[in-house]
Amino acid sequence: MTAIVGLTHQGRVHLGGDAAAVAGYTLEIRRDPKVFTLPQRESGKAETPDVWAIGYTTSFRMGQILQYGFTPPTLTDDVDLDRVMRTTFVDALRSAFKTAGWARVDSGVEETGQFLVGVNGRLFTVDADYQVGEPADGYAAVGCGQGLATGSMHTTRDLDWSPDDRVRAALEAAAYHSAGVAPPFTLVATRDE
Repeated sequence: MTAIVGLTHQGRVHLGGDAAAVAGYTLEIRRDPKVFTLPQRESGKAETPDVWAIGYTTSFRMGQILQYGFTPPTLTDDVDLDRVMRTTFVDALRSAFKTAGWARVDSGVEETGQFLVGVNGRLFTVDADYQVGEPADGYAAVGCGQGLATGSMHTTRDLDWSPDDRVRAALEAAAYHSAGVAPPFTLVATRDE
């Protein structure tokens, strides 16, 4: 199920996701979005604008934990974002999943689902083994519509389209050609950097 699409553009990360929940031959359209933003939470300070964008596939429960039971690490101006994403961020994820009873262990290896993370104008992928990657092309997709969506992102790269139009076109292509992707679509973006 699912197509989650991410794109970096002028210091922002744009994410879009579909609304399909699929089990066998059954399709349900869900109201709870698969993409959302989170504010940076700082101890003793008011919450700042949304700087984290997350879009998930694999499990609605995992997404609910990401949205409501996970606190991303606080970022400073001099942060080594590569190091934070691959250590502090992953450690916080693992802790949130364990606390919520969602952590999975298979043959002694801890696993999660797949999702995209946008922060500080950069787009990251998180895979089932907690591997964190960053696409060189500035766009990525996850879910059963991944190939269709990334193909669309590639073919629109030189067009004078807005980031939201590119993300929406990728979702529409995935929905048209995949039985596991369906509108309505939700689009979010991080704040300007």
